[in-house]
Amino acid sequence: MKVARYAQNPIITAKDVKPSRPDFEVIYTMNCGVTRLDNDEVLLFLRVAEIAKCDDDSIAKVPYWCEEQKKLIVREFDRNDSAIDYSDSRFVRTPERTFLSSISHLRIARSKDGIHFEIEEAPAMFPCNEYEQYGIEDPRITKIDGTYWINYSACSAITGVTTCLASTKDWKDFTRHGVIFTPDNKDICIFPEKIDGKYYAFNRPASAEYETRDMWISESSDLIGWGNHRLAMKSRPGKWDETRVGCSAVPYLTDKGWLEIYHGSNRDDRYCLGSALFDKDKPWKVIARMDEELIKPETPYELNGFYGNVIFNCGALFEDGKAKIYYGAADTCVGYAEVELKDIFDALK
Repeated sequence: MKVARYAQNPIITAKDVKPSRPDFEVIYTMNCGVTRLDNDEVLLFLRVAEIAKCDDDSIAKVPYWCEEQKKLIVREFDRNDSAIDYSDSRFVRTPERTFLSSISHLRIARSKDGIHFEIEEAPAMFPCNEYEQYGIEDPRITKIDGTYWINYSACSAITGVTTCLASTKDWKDFTRHGVIFTPDNKDICIFPEKIDGKYYAFNRPASAEYETRDMWISESSDLIGWGNHRLAMKSRPGKWDETRVGCSAVPYLTDKGWLEIYHGSNRDDRYCLGSALFDKDKPWKVIARMDEELIKPETPYELNGFYGNVIFNCGALFEDGKAKIYYGAADTCVGYAEVELKDIFDALK
């Protein structure tokens, strides 16, 4: 597969983003939703992760939303406490519960050329309730009848990982609509139009007992309540997507069916992108699927980072006969790549 990465990748890194407050530090930005606005600007909705600054090596600081106090607080832990597990830099695990070491919010970036972005100085959406205790992550954007619908993962020790929904018409005012998929269900992509009078969404529930992580599809009459859940596409033993699959970009309607760019991982936790084609009228039916990866980690910024060997995306533009893919690289930065749609269709079997 011929993939054209932007030569100056990554296009956005942590140093390009201003912290949300003086005592915070941006450690990575990735996994952005994308849409093209009516004024022809490209808008990215960035996931921005921050940590609380700390000059004392004996202390770990953990930021999180405190539902009791109705505000974001920073809690301190003793790094010399043997009862606390600090072995994974992403977590602080106490005997009582697991904390995330960082907290994520969503930030707007705009561009005229789709490559060089101006990033707003303040968060557009910030954690503000018990479902979003540890942050909000990985937004996807679906435009329907002039409204931008944003679904995102909300992380909390109280409620687990849920998927929430928000909407905006102007990218200034946002309305939260609450939880639309319960734990642990994420990687949701809402289709951009109704099919036979129903809204549809790909989603990825996780079974703790049987350890399955496959793509499902659900339907709704109002984008809030979802039902008629059906298994849509499974992981494949022995292939690059053998342990999990999840939707990435919002499905794109072609004359051949719904084109979906999805992510998958193997037993080594290597994350790649692939593509599948679903029936136009029965989108739970797979028509064709790529055997090999569409994009796999190859460059230093994809192989090395906060969580290396990862390519993960939450959005793409389908324009000019191309898939223009904005992706998170190594859970650290944002990369950009283009793939000819003809090449994708040629690889579908």
